[in-house]
Amino acid sequence: MLKDAIYGGVNAAVLTAMNADLSIDLDRMAAHSKWLLANGCNGLGVLGTTGEANSIGVSERIEVMEGLVARGVPARVMMPGTGTTAITDTVLLTRKAQSLGCRGALLLPPFFYKNPSEDGLFAYFSEVIQRVGGDIKIYLYHFPAQSAVPFGLNLIGRLLKAYPGKVKGIKDSSGDFANTKSYADAFASEGFEVFCGDDGALHSLLHANGAGCITAAANVGSAVSQVVYSNWNNDVGATAQVQLSAIRKAVVSAPLIPGLKALTARNTANPAWNFQRPPHMPLAAEAAATLFAAFDACGLTLAKAG
Repeated sequence: MLKDAIYGGVNAAVLTAMNADLSIDLDRMAAHSKWLLANGCNGLGVLGTTGEANSIGVSERIEVMEGLVARGVPARVMMPGTGTTAITDTVLLTRKAQSLGCRGALLLPPFFYKNPSEDGLFAYFSEVIQRVGGDIKIYLYHFPAQSAVPFGLNLIGRLLKAYPGKVKGIKDSSGDFANTKSYADAFASEGFEVFCGDDGALHSLLHANGAGCITAAANVGSAVSQVVYSNWNNDVGATAQVQLSAIRKAVVSAPLIPGLKALTARNTANPAWNFQRPPHMPLAAEAAATLFAAFDACGLTLAKAG
């Protein structure tokens, strides 16, 4: 396990709470964030894929960051998603995260234009880093199934050489553990923090000098994730990983965002958690019942959720 990682441990890819009119419910989102921190999370990945960030406007993202901090969610544990296709928007959001006290920001690559050159991607991140300034750390977000823009080892190496101590880590949501491990093998010795987006890979990644996870299923399974993280080098952690992998399998058996919102609505007895922005749609009753049965079969007893 990588020592002294800034975001080392369990980080939830936090759901964004919404109202019936699809505006953001900051009170409920803050309560959920605090519940996560009290139930196994070391950090919070807000405004990521699970948080529907690409359905949320720039001004709204700023309101979310400001609103969570104003409601007592510590900025230092937040890693907001600030990557957009526009350099100026990415800079604006990352500067805001920095001004609030966030220690790092998670950046997607510019994902609209496909097959960009390595030089083009290097230039994009260079522009962002130089314009943002300050001491906020940059974490890369590798999600090729959605962005169709992969992060290769050579690009990461170039960024680390050009901006030592600034480009600090990566979240790998490729679902390919060999790829995740390749980042740790290549760069962990330089203090580069590698996080898996797949809960099922957490134990293996920690044994490969990874830093932890930033995962969607942590919204409902963070307590088990923390057992794995805290016991990564003993049998307790290995046993907990079996349960965590089952939780992940159950969660991804349904469309991820609708499924997690349905689970959270049930676990909090608050149906408002089912509100989400199209094209995501709430699960049909039959699909929700199937998901609940799969999740309950994992044997996880949840503390009362926020």
